[in-house]
Parts: sequence; C-alpha cells; structure tokens
Amino acid sequence: MELPIFEPFKTKMVETVYKSSREQREQWIKDASFNLFNLKSDQVIIDLLTDSGTGAMSDRQWAAMMTGDESYAGASSYYNLKKAVTEITGFDFFLPAHQGRAAENVLFSALIKEGDLVPGNSHFDTTKGHIEFRKAIPVDCTVDIAMDFTAYYPFKGNVDLARLEDVLKSNPRGKIPCIIVTITNNTAGGQPVSMENIRGVSRLARKYDTSLFLDSARFAENAWFIKTREEGYPDKGIREIALEMFSYTDGMTMSSKKDAIVNMGGFTAYRDKELFRKASAYNIIYEGFITYGGMSGRDMNALAQGLYDGTDEEYLRSRIGQVAYLGSLLKEYGVPVLEPFGGHAVFIDAYSFLPLIPKEKFPGQVLAVELYIEGGIRSAEVGALMADRDPVTRENRFSGREMIRLALPRRVYSDNHMKYVAAAVNAVYERRKSINRGLKIKWEAPILRHFTVELERF
Repeated sequence: MELPIFEPFKTKMVETVYKSSREQREQWIKDASFNLFNLKSDQVIIDLLTDSGTGAMSDRQWAAMMTGDESYAGASSYYNLKKAVTEITGFDFFLPAHQGRAAENVLFSALIKEGDLVPGNSHFDTTKGHIEFRKAIPVDCTVDIAMDFTAYYPFKGNVDLARLEDVLKSNPRGKIPCIIVTITNNTAGGQPVSMENIRGVSRLARKYDTSLFLDSARFAENAWFIKTREEGYPDKGIREIALEMFSYTDGMTMSSKKDAIVNMGGFTAYRDKELFRKASAYNIIYEGFITYGGMSGRDMNALAQGLYDGTDEEYLRSRIGQVAYLGSLLKEYGVPVLEPFGGHAVFIDAYSFLPLIPKEKFPGQVLAVELYIEGGIRSAEVGALMADRDPVTRENRFSGREMIRLALPRRVYSDNHMKYVAAAVNAVYERRKSINRGLKIKWEAPILRHFTVELERF
C-alpha cells in the first residue's frame, strides 16, 4: 500500500486566530470602504489576500538570520546571497532590492522610456503600473486559451508566439527594449509557462534584437509544472530545470517574498555586465549600495537559504498539492474555478458565480466582500478594479475575466483550514442568487488604485 503524502515539515510555533462574528465583519468591511486591503490583520480569520511575504520561514532561515552581517558594504551576507543566486539562476551579476516592485523599478529605470512597447504574458499589476508610469505601453500576448476557465491546457501562462512576433515586426527597432515573461503567470491564474515556450520567446528576442527578462517571483513553482507536465523533464531536478529556464534569458526580476519564502526581499539579475552597471546606479539611488540594496544582512541570509528551501522538490509537492486540494474541494461544491489549478492560488470565476452583478458594478470585488462577511476570509479581486483605467481614455478596463484569487501563504495553513475556506465559499455560492447589490468607486488613486480604492454599495 502506498503511504499518504504529508507536509514535509513540523510546527514549532503557532499563532492564535481570533474568530470574529458575522456582525463584526459586516461593520469592519463597511468601515474599510469595502476594500479588503484596508482591513486590520486581526479582523481576518484566514488571510488569502496574497502569498507575498506571508509564508512561514524555516528553522534554517531563522538560524541564518542570527548570523547576518550588517556591514554597509561588502557584507558576508551579500556574498552568501550572491552564491545562492548564481547557483540557482546561473547569473553572475545581481542587485539586491527590498522587494519585487523595487527590483522592477531598478530594471525598468535602466531599460524603459516613454513611448516604448513592452510585450509579455499578462503583466501583473505592479509590472504594468511601472511600465505605464513611464508612459510606455504593456502589450499582452498571452495565449487565447488562458481565457477559457474550464479548458484543460497544461501551460495556460504561455506567450502566443505568433502574436508576439507580430508586435515585434510592426514596430521600429529601439521601441521594444525588452520582453517580460512572468513565471508563473499570475494574472492568468497562476498558470505555468512551458520550457518550449520560453525557448520560443528567446529565439524571437534574438531575431528582433531585444532582450528577454523573466518576472521570476514563482519560478520554482513554474519549474515544478515543467517537471510534471512537459515531455522530457520528469527525471530532471527542480534546480536543473530552473537553470535551463534562465539560460534562455538576459536577466530576471524576483520578488523573493514568494518562492524564496521570506517576509521581505528581492533582486534583479543580469547576464550583461554593462546593463548591470547601468542598473547599479539606479539601485544606489532607490535602494541602497549594491551589496545591500535596501535589505539588512539578516534578511539577505534568510533569502539565500530560502532559495534552497523553495526549490526543494518535496516542499513543492506539498505546496502545489495543497492548492490543488483546495481547488478540488471547491470544484466538488460546483464552484466555477479556473482549471487546471495553478501553483500559488485558486481563482474563482466571479462572472459565473454572481450572474446578477454586471461588470460595471465590480462582481469580483463584490464576491471578495461577501466571502469575507461569510467566513472572515480575505481574498483579492483580479478584475476591473485591478486592471485600472486606460491611461489615455481613463475608461475602466473590462476584460473577459473577473476573478477572485485565493492565494495560499507557504507553510502556514493546514488542510483543515482549506476545508473551512471551501465551506465558506460554498455558503456564499448557495445564496448567490440573492446577491444583487454591486459596488461603485467613491475615491481612487490615479494608478494602482485597487490597493487604496474606497467603494460603496449601490
């Protein structure tokens, strides 16, 4: 008999969860202007807002923090991190940053200028925000099948190579400084990108004399899907697969708060020394000297160990298995979920879930609010609010998908927590035909509005 799989870790410390009442939550979400980012953490029972910086560090990571070198320049912690980055990514040049969007700011400051086009596979919110802030244009070249919630396709995060080549061909040289491929593709539902597709994008980048960078926040999860879904890779190790992915590229950005399982940290890495030197100037301006880049020595040590933790095969089997477990529970209840399940989150189709709420009334956010009221579960809307307004017309950007994301922190919740989440979602699903009040914007910021937007019912 084959023994059941269990989490490859033991618990050393626990945190008490306060169980609020429905009446409390109804008042709290109203006070938060129906924006779940505005809630206090102790007002949340299970927090699935994001998997960024919310994971539980290992004993080896905590031990590494105790030996952090806080020297301003040339700290041993920097060289520990440099060794880990080079071993796992293959890049010799890297710059620490305090988190992923800071890393993007450094890279894009060195690469992107007004009027540029930046093609990719569904740029996530901060990436798109950084591009548009520079008055450049993000271009989505994701495969069409990514829009089909129920179709099974193993790599729904892929770039449509024909569409990408059309973009590259139709614009003068110098106007496309880089291609950004996000692994896994968060906006498309945490969906992976195949090795074959990465190679194809790389060939086009070389053909049209541009560079290719990977947004690598969840590169280890992407490597797991390549190992388990792509021909030729089942017998290869996760780190071997990661090295091959990065070998086709010119560099990467990393929010280490995801797959490196730290609470704060990130970096950029480069193949070209001259680009590294150019980016170093911006790193010093925005983040700090190039051997600390906004990070303490103890955090760099934790990040170095976290890169090894996050690429451990048994850990990834458990991690991605828990996401699939939650997705399977929801599917059994009949909840419309994106399939196949992604690496870090389960995505629910808000259009199908709440048919009485038109797109102009933000059904994704309505669903996120209802789930919070029902079970104290905080999730994130991935829809029109997050898509923001068109920078030229200032019209809301509506697409064919309106979702909420249940993002699972790493090594934090048990499968019993997942059962609770699924039951709460089902409770909302059973009363979905009575949910007919939408939301409208009361106040919004000019960019990345979903973080601070204020809403009201109507």
